[in-house]
Parts: sequence; structure tokens; C-alpha cells
Amino acid sequence: MKPILKKISLGTWLSLAFLMLLTLSGCNGNLLDQKSTTQLPESEFWSSVSDAESGLNGLYSDVRYVFNRDYYLDSHGEFVKSRGNSFLAKNYQGGAYAGLWDRQPVSYGGGYANMYQFCYGSVNRANYVIDNVQKMLAETAGESDKKQLERIIAESKMLRALVYFRLISMWGDVQYFNFRVYKNEEVQRLPRTPIAAVKDSIIADLTEAFGALPDKSATVGRASKYAALALRGKVYLYWACWNHYGWDELDTFTPSEDEATDAYRKAADDFLHVIDDYGLTLFRNGDPGECDTLGKAEKLPSYFELFLPTANGDDEFILAFNHGGAGTNQSDELMRDLAGRTVEYSQCWVYPTFNIADRYQSTLDGDFCPPLEPANPANDPAARTKPNSAVNPQSYANRDYRMKASIMWDYEMCMGLYAKRETGWSPFIYKNWGQPIEIGGQTYTTYNTDGTNSGYVFRKFVRSYAGQERSEGDFSWPVIRLADVYLMYAEADNALNGPQPKAIELVNRVRHRGNLPALADEKTATKEVFFEAIEQERIVELLGEGQRMFDIRRWRAIERIYGQPFGDGKKVFDTHGSVVNQYYVNFNEYAYQRCYIFQIPESERDKNPNLSQNKPFR
Repeated sequence: MKPILKKISLGTWLSLAFLMLLTLSGCNGNLLDQKSTTQLPESEFWSSVSDAESGLNGLYSDVRYVFNRDYYLDSHGEFVKSRGNSFLAKNYQGGAYAGLWDRQPVSYGGGYANMYQFCYGSVNRANYVIDNVQKMLAETAGESDKKQLERIIAESKMLRALVYFRLISMWGDVQYFNFRVYKNEEVQRLPRTPIAAVKDSIIADLTEAFGALPDKSATVGRASKYAALALRGKVYLYWACWNHYGWDELDTFTPSEDEATDAYRKAADDFLHVIDDYGLTLFRNGDPGECDTLGKAEKLPSYFELFLPTANGDDEFILAFNHGGAGTNQSDELMRDLAGRTVEYSQCWVYPTFNIADRYQSTLDGDFCPPLEPANPANDPAARTKPNSAVNPQSYANRDYRMKASIMWDYEMCMGLYAKRETGWSPFIYKNWGQPIEIGGQTYTTYNTDGTNSGYVFRKFVRSYAGQERSEGDFSWPVIRLADVYLMYAEADNALNGPQPKAIELVNRVRHRGNLPALADEKTATKEVFFEAIEQERIVELLGEGQRMFDIRRWRAIERIYGQPFGDGKKVFDTHGSVVNQYYVNFNEYAYQRCYIFQIPESERDKNPNLSQNKPFR
């Protein structure tokens, strides 16, 4: 029989294609000795632990595509901008509903039909693996195989929970099914399930997964007990926020402060177990490492190394998706999307905004530096030397080490790469692309990219060594990191109890990797100011990792950032003082609402008359 729904046909066909590909190219060396699964009944293929492992490998690969371009989602916040989507990030495109070239933090909820379809393709893929492995347990499995098969089911349920969490975080009420679909008729009239019921099912999957998974996986990139626990804590934290701050656009949902308090408590408890019970540490124990002088990049901080393949498998990566690297058709696209032409002729689809620079605090006193002032060297001969000028390299001295590890500003160097070879150091100078320039008696060619209109480009995620082309990356994309767990615990505990020593200590551990001093007493004096300190750390620590959009939405923070409806909005400048964007100017309340929740794709509703639409899109 043909699986599956016309309504999720894109996700389904991709799932089936990946299943056949990954089953035949997975990690199991015995697969070449087996008959083709495309010519055998499933009952004959699903007959060994190796078969089940291959099916699970395919599921991991499938789910990875729902999360591994999440840096595009950061463009819905105020610190990252994307100017489109690389063709390999189709599920992050707005599709027919929001076909904008520039991705903006305005009314973005009208898109992402592809993400919706990809998610349901992964859900059915998970159900497919669970169904077949459960049959193996019931019918054919020997006693020695049972524990391994139970672990495979647990991993599959955890991945199903992860995808459903993405679905409810974006769309609220969604269709829920935990069975493998064979015929369109089985779900083509299935209505949306209330978010509370979907949340309960997610928690049930994660609780079961926690019970069956190993304390620590023996295989890099595979799930463990603490991964299930961290994800369950995150689901509880979001549930607490939706109940505490409200979700007005989901008009089937009634917030409850009692529910919020209970969920904050459960979240804090789960996070604390992850932190205390498994011996996990931050990358390189949170040591900041070395930070080269301004304009040099031979010695970069530990935080930069955290986002290179050398960190794959580190304890900090609680839940991450592997990439295969060159020749696998499973490589990451980080360099292509975030670097410029100087680095393997990359395309700079995504870049930091001018707003982010002022968020990096002083290593001297641990507080914010004087705001950077835009200045255009073409109009002001003194622009490069004025104090606090955004184009004066000295304005960036003595800042959080994560700044040098994350972004480049004028006269910062990176290693040029082309055809898998080093081409020499290249200084980034905004609007001076690929030109010869003399610095300190040596001639360089400036960083070549016209992809940014902010005055900054990313250093974070961009490989600094030769040997791989732009689309040959093998970095494990992090979905949950230990630093994130520290900050989420602090947030949940602060919501319950106000600033407490444990939470303050954990935030300071994250700050230490930026070589920042501990928080001053006034930053932990009240629940409100400590929340601001936690948010500050989330901004700089998780930049470009796809977290900011979800934080803004669960905290109901759009009005705080951009002003109230029918207001002046917010102008976005570049380092030269030009206004490059202007958001929420005289926008009505619907523009805000369409960012707090996403539109159920009309293409899906055309196929299913029982699919209701979210309030702002009716």
C-alpha cells in the first residue's frame, strides 16, 4: 500500500526517499549482503537489530532537516538578518504564503508551509520505525535483542516528541497521530488536537524515552537519558511561558497561572537533574581560552572552537544532529550560508545586524559599553579614530570574547579559502569588497561579500582551515546545549523563587566563557533584573542558533522590542549610519499577531475541511 496522505505528500515522499537511501547507505556493514528493501515485504526486512538500526539512522537523518538550518529562524529576531534562503533550506522558506526575498521580523507567521510538511513527514517516519520495531519485539525478537530494540523505540519516540514540539511551538493546536498511516482516509479529515493534549503526548514519549535510553550514548549524535530529560524540561518551560504570558492568538487555549507554576517547577527539576546527575561540563570546562589582539585571528577563543567539527561529540552537545561531511550528501551548509565569497566562494545568506554589537559587554567591568555610533569613513575622515565609532576597530577592545568568536567588524581578519586551499589572511572592511589594501606594511585583499548590509559578518560556524569546500561540512548541529540548559534552569527557577545562588552561579559559568566577570549584585537584586541578565546571556550565547524567535514569542516580547501597534517602530542602521531597514512602523495589531503564531497552510486546509485556521489568518 502507498503511504501516505496527499495532505503531507512532500514530507512523506521525502521521508520515503530518505528511508530507502539511508537504509542502503547507513552505518551497518551487513546491508550490502541483504536483499533490496524495495523488492521485499517489510516483514522480511525488519527482521534483525541491524535492520532496526538502519531504520533509526534514516529517521535521524530525516528529522535533522527540520532543525539544521535554524539560523534562518533567528532572522525573525532583531540580531540576525537573512536575505533569502539557500536552495538547500527549502523547509525554512516562506513558500507561496510569504515569498519575500528579505526575511524580516514582521508578519512572518504566514509562511513555512514546507516546514509544516517536513515535520509531518518526520512524524510519520518515526511512527513507521516504532510500528515495525514493536512488531519485531512482539513476534521475532530474541531475548538478547530486546533491550536494543526497546532503546531504538525510545529514540524514535524522543525524535517524534521533538518534532511535535516544533509543531506546537509554531502552530499551537496541530493534528496528532501516533500510528503509521497507510491510507489517505485515515487522517485526511483529522482535526487539530488541542495543544494541551499534544503536549501531554510529547511528555509521555519523553518520559518513556528517559526510562529506556542509556545514561550516555556510545554513539556520537544519538540520544541519551539526559537528552530526553533536557528536552522534557524545555517543553515544560515553554508550557509555563504560554500559561504565564498568555497566547492570545491561539484562541482555543486558556492560560492558567497554576499551570505555569507547576510547569516551571517541573522544568527546573528536569534541568537540575541534567546539570547535576550526569557529570556534564561546558566545552573545555567553560575556559575562555585565548583571544587574539584586534585585527588578528590566529588565536581565537574556545567559544569559536565549540562550533567547529573538532567539538563534535563534546558533553556540551546534549542533543545534536550529525552531518556526514564531504561525499555523503549529508553535509552542513553553514559556511555557504554564513560566510562570504572569500571563504570558498560562500554566499552570505545570513549575517549579524548592527544591533548585536552593543550586546557584548566589557571584560573589564562586566557591564555594557557605551553605545557604538555609526560613522561613514567616506564622509568623515576621523570616523576610524573617533571614540565609540562603529568603524573604529579600537571601539571593540576589551569585549566579551564571544564577540570576536561570533562576528567580524572592520579590519578583523579571517583566513581566505578557495578550492580547499588557504589563500591568506583577509581583512573585513564593510563596502570594500575584494580590494587590495595595505595594513602595517603588508598588502592584503579585503573580504569579498556584498551579502551584508549591516557592517558585520559571522565568524561563528565558519571553518578557519582548508580541506573542505563550502558544502562539505561535518559539524554536529546543536539543538540543545548544556549552556542553554544552564540558562533555562536559571529562568525557570527565577520565575519560581527569584534570584537564587545556584541559578546565579550557572549564569556566571556561561559568562566566564566570554572572559566576563561575575554578575554584579545589582544584576541579581530582583526577579526582574535577573531575568534581564538571563535574557542577555541567551542573546550572546545562542546567537544564530535559532532560539531568539522562540524566546521572543514565548515571552510576548515583540512589543517590548519594536514598540506598540501604530507606533514609530524601529529603525535598523548599518555601521555607516544608513537606515537599512525599518520595522513595525504604524503597523496594526494583526502584524504583531501574525508573528506570535503561524498560519496553518491553506494548501493543507484545501485537502482537509476539518483543519481550522489560527485566529490572525482567518
